[in-house]
Amino acid sequence: MISIPRVLPFHSHMLKTYGRTFFMWRGPTPVINIMDPEQIKEVYDGDKWAKHRRIINPAFHLEKIKNMVPAFHQSCSEVVGEWDKLVSEKGSSREVDVWPGLVGMTADVISRTAFGSSYKEGQRIFELQSELSQLIILSFQGAFIPGYRYLPTKNNRRMRAADREIQVILRGIITKRLEAREAGEAPSDDLLGTLLESNLGQAKGHGMSIEDVMEECKLFYFAGQETTSVLLNWTMVLLSQHQDWQTRARDEVKQVFGDREPDTDGLNQLKVAISSSGTADQSHSQRDEARRPDATGRRSDKSTYSAVQRDTELWGNDAAEFKPRDSKTVSQRQQRAKSLSFPLRGDQGSALDRTFAMLEAKMAMALILQRFSLELSPSMFMRLTQSYHSPTVWCSSYHTQDITP
Repeated sequence: MISIPRVLPFHSHMLKTYGRTFFMWRGPTPVINIMDPEQIKEVYDGDKWAKHRRIINPAFHLEKIKNMVPAFHQSCSEVVGEWDKLVSEKGSSREVDVWPGLVGMTADVISRTAFGSSYKEGQRIFELQSELSQLIILSFQGAFIPGYRYLPTKNNRRMRAADREIQVILRGIITKRLEAREAGEAPSDDLLGTLLESNLGQAKGHGMSIEDVMEECKLFYFAGQETTSVLLNWTMVLLSQHQDWQTRARDEVKQVFGDREPDTDGLNQLKVAISSSGTADQSHSQRDEARRPDATGRRSDKSTYSAVQRDTELWGNDAAEFKPRDSKTVSQRQQRAKSLSFPLRGDQGSALDRTFAMLEAKMAMALILQRFSLELSPSMFMRLTQSYHSPTVWCSSYHTQDITP
C-alpha cells in the first residue's frame, strides 16, 4: 500500500510536528490542514450545494441505477472481450496494460447512462475532458509565472478551445432535451434526463441554471468515470498481490453465476469481491471532492484526503493493510466509512453515487474473474514511476469445465 511519509513527506512532517490541525503557507496561499471528518464536512456545507444535492438525488435513485445494469454489462463485456482476444492470440497468457481498457470502459458506461440517446456526444465530451486534464497537468509541471495562463501559447489556446467545445456540446444536448420536452416528448430516462426533470420541477428561482447543469454533467465524468477506473485498477492490483483472495473472489463468482451473464440480484450477493474492492474504495469516497470548491469557493488540498484515508486514529491500526473482512466486519467498516466520507452530493447522494460505482465495479470484476487470472507484471514498479495509477497486470486466461473463456 502507499506510504504517506514517502508520498507526502512535508505533510507527514507537519502532522508529526504540529498535530492534526495546523496552518501553513503554500507560496502566497494560506492553507489550513484539518483531519477531523466532521470539520471537513462543515467546509463543504453551503446552501448552493444543498440545493444541488436535492435536485440531483432523483437521478441516482436506487431503482434507476438497477435499470442501468444492462448498460454496465454491455460496456464491460466489450472490453473484457478485447482482452480475451489479446490473450488468445498469445496462447494462455500475456502481458496486458489494463488501464486504457478500464478508462474506456468506465467512460463508455457514463456516456450510456448519463446521456443515453446522446451517447456519441457524450463520448466526445469525455475525449475533450481527458485532453483538457492532461493539458492542465502539463501546465502545473512548469515553473509558475504570474499571468502565464493568459498568454496565447499553444497549450493555453488548446485548453480554451477544448473547454469551448465542451460547453457547446453540453449546451446543445441540454437545449435539445428542453425543446423536446416542450414539444410534448417523454423525458429521457438517463441521468441527464432525470436531472433536467428534477430541476424543472423546482419552484421558480430555486432550480439550477443551465450553467450549473452543465457543470454537473462534467462532474458525472470525473466522479463516475475516473474514480471507478482507478478503483478497478487497484482492485486488480490487490487481488494480484493476494492470490488467496483472488481465488476466493473467483470461487464466489463461479458459485453465484457459473458461466451465466451477471445480473443485479447476483451482483448483490457478491461479498468477497466487494470486500476486496472496499480496501481500494477506502479512498474512493473522498477522492473527487477535492475537484470542486467548498461552500465559500475555496479549494481543498488533496494531500489532506490522502492522509485521512490512512489515518490509524480513524480507521484503526491496520488502515494501510489489505484486509478484506467477513461480511459482519465488512459491514461495520462500511458503516464507519460512511460516517467518514465527504460526499459529492450529501449523505444520501453519497450512498447512491457509491451504489452506482460499486455495481459497475462488481459487474466488471465478475466478468474479469470469469475469464482471467491476474498476476502483476514484473515491470509494475517501472510503470508506477510514470503514472501512479497505471500498473501493468499480467492477465492469464482462466479455463474450467463449466466457465467458458
